Amino acid sequence: MLKWRAVLCLTVGRDQAALACFDRLLQRRPLDRHALASRAHVLAKMARYDAAIASLQQFTTAWPREAAGWFNLGFVLQRAGRHDEAGTAFLYALARDARLDRAWYGLALVLMQHRQFLQALEALKQNTALQPLSPHGWYRMVQVRLALGQPEEARKLLEHLRRFEPRVAAQLESETGLNRVTATGAVCDATH
Repeated sequence: MLKWRAVLCLTVGRDQAALACFDRLLQRRPLDRHALASRAHVLAKMARYDAAIASLQQFTTAWPREAAGWFNLGFVLQRAGRHDEAGTAFLYALARDARLDRAWYGLALVLMQHRQFLQALEALKQNTALQPLSPHGWYRMVQVRLALGQPEEARKLLEHLRRFEPRVAAQLESETGLNRVTATGAVCDATH
C-alpha cells in the first residue's frame, strides 16, 4: 500500500508526503529497489543532493549490476558539482550497459568540464550513434569541435543538426556565431 500511496502523492505533487512513504517502506524493507530509486529521485527533485546521493549509493551497493542505478548516481553527482565522482559512476554504468546513451552524454560533460575534449568527442560519438535524433549530443559535439579549434567540423555538425532540429541549430548558431562567417571570411546572409 505504501508504494501506491507514494505514487499517488507524486502524481498530485506532494513530494514530501511521497518521501515519507518511501522512508516508511525502506524501514520495512531496507533494500527495496523501487523505494531506494524513487526516494533518490524525489530528493534530487527537491535539490537535496547529498541525501539523494546517499540513497543512490545504497542502491548501487545493494544492486551493483544495475546500470541505471549507476547512471542515476552519476547524474545526481554531476548536479551536485561532484564531477570526478560522476565520471566514475558513468563509467560503472557503461561497464554494465554500453548502450546507455545518457551515460555517454554524462561522461562527455564530465570530460568537457575537465577540458579533455578529445575524450569528450569520443563519448559524444557514442552518444549520437545510440541517439542520432537527439539534439543534445550534436549540440555538445559542436562545442567540442570549436574548443578543439575545428570550426569547419563544427559547421558540418551544425548543418547536420539543422536537418532535424532547426530551432536548436539556430540557437547554437546564435550562441557561437557559426555560419555567419564563411571559410573565406565573408559574412553570410542569414536569410539564405
